[in-house]
Amino acid sequence: MNKTALVIGATGGVGSELARLLVKRGYRVRALHRHPEQAEARLASLGAIEWLKGDALNAADVLRASAGVSLIVHAVNPPAYRNWKGLALPMLESSIAAARETGARLVFPGTVYNFGPETFPRVAESAPQRPRTRKGAIRVAMEQRLAQVAREGVPVLIVRAGDFFGAAGNNSWFTQALVRPGKPLSWLMYPGKPEVGHAWAYLPVLAEAIVQLLEREAELQSFEVFHFAGHWFPRGVQIAEATRRVAGVPKARIWGFPWFAVYLLSPFVETFREMIEMRYLWNCALELDNRKLTAFLGEEPHTPLDQALHTTLRELGCMAGVPPESRTAALPGVQH
Repeated sequence: MNKTALVIGATGGVGSELARLLVKRGYRVRALHRHPEQAEARLASLGAIEWLKGDALNAADVLRASAGVSLIVHAVNPPAYRNWKGLALPMLESSIAAARETGARLVFPGTVYNFGPETFPRVAESAPQRPRTRKGAIRVAMEQRLAQVAREGVPVLIVRAGDFFGAAGNNSWFTQALVRPGKPLSWLMYPGKPEVGHAWAYLPVLAEAIVQLLEREAELQSFEVFHFAGHWFPRGVQIAEATRRVAGVPKARIWGFPWFAVYLLSPFVETFREMIEMRYLWNCALELDNRKLTAFLGEEPHTPLDQALHTTLRELGCMAGVPPESRTAALPGVQH
């Protein structure tokens, strides 16, 4: 099998973890970036990746980078929450055109934005998609477009997951609210209602699940959608409680997120308006039903929570200053 992959969005959370793991699994990996020299210097730890200059919005750039690949990972998103309507679908069209030309399978990391509360609390792949937000509507449109091109001969794999954490997830609620990268943990913020359940995906394990699916390519249909359950917290605030315990500061204060400030500033900041639209995902319990994934793989890849949090906090620089004897011991890697 031709094991050459193009990763669009290799500097993001899911994209970087997938790129790293594909290299380890023997793939020749290319990554597209507008400033490849900077990306290569910053992400040298990802391994032997060929960084190519190009823009995900430019179909010619993507097509040129995809020559001879068998896999295209479309893990790129517009920066922050801005201009999804103007950027998300055009970038996807570039990847679709390249996949159509090369015959590669297109991998798309999905989200829970597609779903409204009427499908909660446990959501399967086939649940009706009635998004409550503009961003959710765009996500639905992207998946509908992928379903269409799959019928036309472009194989597609979508894996949906909840909020994510991991050292590579710099643009996540974990690094934007719960902890502050580069600083020892002394307090945390939790964005949701403490007693409402919430799902989190540990990025290295999410990448492992996607690669395990790809390694059974011959068994996949032309259009496949799987839900990744990850770590489910019946009391959402449990992730903050576990984080402070693993960091060795079990009594660190857990503050509520300053939503009042977000509402006050939302008329002037587009990102804040989008955050308010998505707040329902923090106020309602949403658990991803992974029975299809476990039936296919036998079991979902898993890393124990304490190990995942310890690795994340250590790599984010949030363990400094904590006495070694109070830290959680490192454990083996992803368990299968």
